[in-house]
Amino acid sequence: MDWTYRLRLRHLQVLLSLAQTGNLSQSAKALHSTQPALSKWLKELEEDIGLPLFERHARGLRPTPYGNMLIGHAQRIEGHLDSAREDMHALLDGGSGRVVIGTSGASATGVVPLAVMRLIEQLPQVQVRLVESAMDQLMPRLLQGELDIVVGRTMHPPAGAGSPGQDGWQAEMLYRDPINFVTGLKHPLAKHRVVGWDDLFAYPWIVWPKDTPIRSAVEMALAAAGRSLPRHCVESNSLLLNLSLLANSTLIGINSQRAAMHFAHLKVVRVLPMALDSVGEVSMYWRTGENRHAVTLALDKLRAVTKAPV
Repeated sequence: MDWTYRLRLRHLQVLLSLAQTGNLSQSAKALHSTQPALSKWLKELEEDIGLPLFERHARGLRPTPYGNMLIGHAQRIEGHLDSAREDMHALLDGGSGRVVIGTSGASATGVVPLAVMRLIEQLPQVQVRLVESAMDQLMPRLLQGELDIVVGRTMHPPAGAGSPGQDGWQAEMLYRDPINFVTGLKHPLAKHRVVGWDDLFAYPWIVWPKDTPIRSAVEMALAAAGRSLPRHCVESNSLLLNLSLLANSTLIGINSQRAAMHFAHLKVVRVLPMALDSVGEVSMYWRTGENRHAVTLALDKLRAVTKAPV
């Protein structure tokens, strides 16, 4: 008999617990079982599969590459079950299902909130949960089933995601977005009609962390202009912290054009009259085969919002 027919949800919990603790005794205690029982189950599973799932060493267990692959599948199954449970709870409460959207700073200020507003207008009882983080943290959570949609700077390919279509996810580019320099309203450059490189380099900068899409775009644009980042920068991936720093200092920030225009309209920042010669892309990602109504409608709302002028 195929070993997968003998697997039960309880077995997946055991596998995930062993991956988390790396210790048979701790997992046995957490799962209200015994160490011999878990050890016997793991040995039989490895014999059925014909591959070692964990390496035994003095400090406990460490997943092998085969074990990590199976653990990844278990995480995705658990994520799908969590989604099913929460969807059922939403329907029992009179709702229209649930959608969990992960967003990075590039899309958190305008695109995602506007799409959510339109979604709620059409499905007043839908349950929406928003998660803001960096793309390299959001994509694994999408693949594990914790998130339904991720919206953020386009990554080629997204961290740890593999190939589109073949590895359980799909992508669609929503819009292209230039990058702007911004300052606080009281900054000495805030009222300048013309700003040059020497003006910008006269003040400290806030930059996004290394290897983030917006940081990479900035570095490429600077290289094209024969420049490089200032030696001493404040590095931050928090939009709220960055806005607070800009409002209370002479720091110069870097934002996508949509975000910059949004905050300028709210009179939070001033967009400097000098755009970087770089255009980034924002995409949305979702799992292959996703057909829940609330998720499908949320994808449609994201498409509609990005077609509107900035």
